[in-house]
Amino acid sequence: MPKGYWIASVDVADPEAYKGYIAAHTPVLQRFGARFLVRGGQRQVVEGTVRQKSVVIEFESYQVALECYQSDDYQQAAAIRHRFAASDIVIVEGYEG
Repeated sequence: MPKGYWIASVDVADPEAYKGYIAAHTPVLQRFGARFLVRGGQRQVVEGTVRQKSVVIEFESYQVALECYQSDDYQQAAAIRHRFAASDIVIVEGYEG
């Protein structure tokens, strides 16, 4: 079964307040077995435009990635993020070629 991924591009308006989102989402992501593959770090935009921060989170499957995002607990955390950041998030199924 292919893995699932959240791919996010985020502009954080208030980094100090954003820490509340991180604290709120951490136990939820842990419960769903999420693993960060990209969380900020160096980057160079070579085509197009993106937000300030890039994030890629891996899940055991596409279904688990969807369930985590749709969970009440994650949606409560996301409500915090929405107050302090603008985001583009896509949930995709991995390729097993």
